[in-house]
Amino acid sequence: MTTQAESAFDTTYITLRNHPAPLLPPGRPFNSSLTSQIASLSLHPALETALHLLNADLPSAHFLARHMQAAPAYEGMFLHGILHRIEGDYDNARAWYGDVSGSDVFGHVWASNEEALTFIGRVEALKKRKEGDKAALERESRREIEGVVEWCVRKFGKGVVRDASGVWTQPEDEEHKKMGQDMVSGGKGFREF
Repeated sequence: MTTQAESAFDTTYITLRNHPAPLLPPGRPFNSSLTSQIASLSLHPALETALHLLNADLPSAHFLARHMQAAPAYEGMFLHGILHRIEGDYDNARAWYGDVSGSDVFGHVWASNEEALTFIGRVEALKKRKEGDKAALERESRREIEGVVEWCVRKFGKGVVRDASGVWTQPEDEEHKKMGQDMVSGGKGFREF
């Protein structure tokens, strides 16, 4: 039996799947009214992050991903890499992909780190040199993000998560903690919100 929360997730996900897959930096979310709708679902934060990515709402996705940037939050770390790929920060995306390349969620989506890095390189070539098949890359982007959504649904479900504080992780070392804090509130990030 499907709960009301699961039904709300399904409806939102169907709506998001009707938008083009995010590939290159968007100017704004596809549907700004979906931002609050996604947040009100109270999903596991990794699943919520993925839905914000599908809506091309990078600030909302980044806010959540920054709270899941260390093991064992591999789903959040992978989504963080996807987010950087979409916004055009390809070196940062490659670093995140490398950090999660041995994880189960990454293996669910990609056969190898080399295959994933080749995809990032093809997206970068499209953005910087207008080389490549944009439609094929959009399909690959959709396959990647939807693969993470599928993984998260199987692992966490589509129900309400009342207390997500146990999901939040932070890097262990002080240098990376400070770097993350500076990016969030110190104006040292790749782009401004």
